[in-house]
Amino acid sequence: MSWFAALRDTVRTGLTVDRTLSNPRRAVRGALGAALVVFPTLALGGPRLATSGAMGAFIAGTATFQRSFRPRVSLAVAAGVGLGVSTFLGYLAAGVPGAFPVLLALWSFAAGMAWSVGPSGGVVASTTVSVMLVVVQLPVSVPAALGHGLICALGGAAQALAVALWPIESWRAQRDALADTYASLADYARRLRQDPVARVDPAPFVLAREAATLTPWQARRRPPELRGLRGIAERIRPALAALADPKVGAPAEGPERDRAREVLAAAAESMDAVARAIRTGEPLRSPRTTPALTLAGSDPEGPRLIGAARRSARRLASLLRTAADTLDRHDQDTISSPAIGTGLHRPSMVRLLPVALQAVRRQLQPRSAVFQHAVRLSGVVTVAYLAARLLGLEHGYWAPLTAAMVMRPDFAQTYSRGVARLAGTVAGVAVSTTVVQLLHPGPWLSAGLAVGCIGGAYLTLRTGYAVMTACVSSYVVFLLGLQPGDPVHTALVRVALTLLGGAIALLAYALFPTWQTARLAERLAEWLAAAGRYSAAVLTVYGDPAQGSGRVRAALLDFREARSELLLAMERADAEPVSHAAKLPDLSRRQLDRARAAVGLLGRSTVLMEAHLPGPDAAPVPGAAEFAEELRYATSIAAAALLVGEQVDFGGLRSAHERWDGRLAGLPGEDRTEVARAGARLVMAAVADLDRAVRTRRPVPSGA
Repeated sequence: MSWFAALRDTVRTGLTVDRTLSNPRRAVRGALGAALVVFPTLALGGPRLATSGAMGAFIAGTATFQRSFRPRVSLAVAAGVGLGVSTFLGYLAAGVPGAFPVLLALWSFAAGMAWSVGPSGGVVASTTVSVMLVVVQLPVSVPAALGHGLICALGGAAQALAVALWPIESWRAQRDALADTYASLADYARRLRQDPVARVDPAPFVLAREAATLTPWQARRRPPELRGLRGIAERIRPALAALADPKVGAPAEGPERDRAREVLAAAAESMDAVARAIRTGEPLRSPRTTPALTLAGSDPEGPRLIGAARRSARRLASLLRTAADTLDRHDQDTISSPAIGTGLHRPSMVRLLPVALQAVRRQLQPRSAVFQHAVRLSGVVTVAYLAARLLGLEHGYWAPLTAAMVMRPDFAQTYSRGVARLAGTVAGVAVSTTVVQLLHPGPWLSAGLAVGCIGGAYLTLRTGYAVMTACVSSYVVFLLGLQPGDPVHTALVRVALTLLGGAIALLAYALFPTWQTARLAERLAEWLAAAGRYSAAVLTVYGDPAQGSGRVRAALLDFREARSELLLAMERADAEPVSHAAKLPDLSRRQLDRARAAVGLLGRSTVLMEAHLPGPDAAPVPGAAEFAEELRYATSIAAAALLVGEQVDFGGLRSAHERWDGRLAGLPGEDRTEVARAGARLVMAAVADLDRAVRTRRPVPSGA
């Protein structure tokens, strides 16, 4: 993609407003949370404390809008504490000559590294840099600095109180994630009717897993219809794939295939009904053609499924009936049954701190995209601050503030937000300055206008970054406009500083980019290694059924997350304004796509085997565990070869498969043995496709 096309698309994204993403009630609640701090502190402590309280309340409220499945109360409190600390340290450093730029650089680097924890942590940490820049413009003593820090933290507490007293769609995110999983399965079942080897989208499953990991407080208060359904969905997916695949399920043509299509259609209708019930919280309304009747083959004259396909159909029917029973609100015994499961427990914020520190430690390396972003953010914010100071411009904090809010780890977000930030700031400063010039509002009216702008920012927080930026700029103008000064001159200076900060940020990313396409081979290697571990875990259960499927589940989750990381990297890479050939020295984009399809086939082959996992008391398949170990080793070596640019070699794995397959050929043909053999052949076909995809590669340049 050319630079012009990339900039055009990113600008369009930053200026687009989608009203369906707005939530007026939550915006009103956030504005009321800010008002709980602004007006009392204005009455008791004056404009300076009101400014700190408003900043703290706004940023803490922003944290509750981030995409997270944690309780909003804890997010607001955590954000308030972080803001209080940053404010207090900023006040202390501002009184020591030369100390504030050093603190700003270190704090900006730490805020950039916060992206290791996740997008929510990265966004909130970046906003603490902005608050530090704004509030330290009000000179105070050390005791008063502590008071300003506490007031910022009080803003977070006020937002937490507003969330606790006015809960809005408390479980909406969890409901939507689980409902999206069943809706995705329904779509998958319909696609399987026409394409027996169609692939399922793993993104809803990854999101549902995150949503199902609850804090102890959430686990006690979770709606009963949300319990256990994710585990059922995880088992439905391989049952659908095994029924449709002609190699291990119904034949490609004939009456059995027609019967399988009927089963898949009925299953899709049933899962759509389950999705609607989860999303709305209403009782389940089963479709007329229930899967229990269709799958049982009640028509004695109609075609019947036999063998492995019949077992898959029965398993699918059983799982769908279990999902329906789980949603039956009148069957309390079923709802509270321990067999359904309560999901994983999410650690508290305090217990999560060591995990977050470990995540940050893993990213402290020069090749890490997060580390590069942190260095870039620290440098850009510090340079913008020093440039404004050297130019002697009043309100010089606007330049580094703009840079801090614009910078993101990837190109698309940085440039879309940068252009939107510039446009929104110019519009917001112009409008708010005009209002101040015409109305000459006093402290109370200014505070009221600031709270109104906070509500507008919350309303457009998830869409239309330019509009949100205009609201934020207006709210800052109304807060700091309480101080004496010429509003027209102040507006012009702020616009100039916004352009300066935005230009520095965009130029820095253009000169020191973090291209995602350069890491596509790394993401592919991680996915290949995860696929090998997943396949090996399933085959190991065939070889030793007594050990259960616990490792299979963990390996499956790792496989999905690795695939999601690759898809996200490819999506971001497609928006980057450089050629793929320049960013992929050892793999062409065509080879990458073919290799991705091969690894996808490897994963799908494993799903088919997982659908027929033997029970703990079943007889083991001879040699399966040994072949599983060979597969795990071969895929890990191949992944390492992809990373260093060497040729992959699956010769040892092919020999191991030939020996194992010949050994099984001389044994009695049991169903699980035949499934294992068929699945292993599909695995080897995927390995052959991968070998062909990456066999001829451009040599890696020296020093790369």
